[in-house]
Amino acid sequence: MPSNVFDDILGTIGNTPLVRLNRITRDVAATVYAKVETFNPGHSIKDRMALRMVEDAERQGLLKPGGTIIEGTSGNTGMGLAIAAIVKGYKCIFTTTDKQSMEKVYALRAFGAEVIVCPTDVDPEDPRSYYSVSSRLVKETPNAWKANQYDNPSNAQAHYESTGPEIWEQTEGKVDHLLVGVGTGGTLCGTGRYLKEKKPGVKVWGIDTYGSVFKKYKETGIFDKNEIYPYVTEGIGEDFLPENVDFSVIDHFEKVTDRDAAIYTREIVRQEGIWAGNSAGSAIAGLLQLKDNFRKGETVVVIFHDHGTRYVGKMFNPDWMRSMGYEPLPGRTARDLVRNKKVAALVSLEVDVPVSQAIRVMSEHDFSQIPITQGGRIVGSVSERHVYAAMVADPKVRHEPVKTVMQKAFRFVDIETPVELLAPMITPEHPAVLVKDFPADETYLLTGHDVLTALAAT
Repeated sequence: MPSNVFDDILGTIGNTPLVRLNRITRDVAATVYAKVETFNPGHSIKDRMALRMVEDAERQGLLKPGGTIIEGTSGNTGMGLAIAAIVKGYKCIFTTTDKQSMEKVYALRAFGAEVIVCPTDVDPEDPRSYYSVSSRLVKETPNAWKANQYDNPSNAQAHYESTGPEIWEQTEGKVDHLLVGVGTGGTLCGTGRYLKEKKPGVKVWGIDTYGSVFKKYKETGIFDKNEIYPYVTEGIGEDFLPENVDFSVIDHFEKVTDRDAAIYTREIVRQEGIWAGNSAGSAIAGLLQLKDNFRKGETVVVIFHDHGTRYVGKMFNPDWMRSMGYEPLPGRTARDLVRNKKVAALVSLEVDVPVSQAIRVMSEHDFSQIPITQGGRIVGSVSERHVYAAMVADPKVRHEPVKTVMQKAFRFVDIETPVELLAPMITPEHPAVLVKDFPADETYLLTGHDVLTALAAT
């Protein structure tokens, strides 16, 4: 058969181009290439391991004719599985989280998959989590198979046998650094293992996000639940340790904020003409944070996992960027308020302290509201107005744990958020925000009064 002619769409998976980056990496001494995985039929690198998992399951007798493929997915793995299912005659049921872009959900449904959207802000063991729901569906669905991309060794093996050899051949063995956002771990660890076997000096850099456990676990061996909190970036980071994350392959993890990931996702297309997705933005932000580690004459390969069309409602939507506080604007930021000591360092209370103590602490510090924590993690809030209403309704409530009158947790915002964008975030229903300096691991409470004072001084 002539080259570039295939029996079905599955034959087009892999052999994606390596493209030199020129403008966005101008401050990096090394030569930087992007492995642009949007050229796969499902527009993401996940096509590679999705097909491998399906074919291995067929060989092992786990996936039988007419069967149903079930998986928890942020969208891209589901797309790869759905494409394979169409060609091979399987049904698909996918669970995903409510933080994923709706474009991903619509795309999966367009490929005939049933998609169940689950809450993000729950533990993996919670029966509502997308991990737990997918596991339950496997038990309830006849002739079903769960791909389990996080622990399925076929995931990393697909990259060991395809992505790694392609990069080695395309760079003629001159690759010195591999830099990849880490979610399931299959891409970085499979590709990195191959490259290190060919050239032991290759450095493997994992890009993580704030709210994920990977970096601290790599550096300390401690699984710290206090590292876990909701984050916006899609496709990287986890609140558990997938078996496909081989920490021995990864030399270093670098954390990137949601804001920087979103900004650089837009900058890739603006500066390089490559329309890539959210994890690519994280990777470029991480690359620039790590730039002092890359020397002239070296070659760095960054993997761009998926396509920007899946994020048109998010970072490619100016209204969304402003609502999240990510749009870069001139003028003062939340950092300026903190630097000027107009915002106090965070004071919080544990869920089990009595309401009377919460009232006393708010009075002593002249607070109108205060965050509530559980084991060090912020899980809620109380406001002076809400506690007052509860006390009027039942004076005995002062002896109850504060969790009985607890409201939703205040929203986290990045410390680089422009003051102009903070203002609409604070409303009577949401009287404060938590300003997070992610690299410094410091949190501050910011109220409407603080913002009003800053705006009045402008």
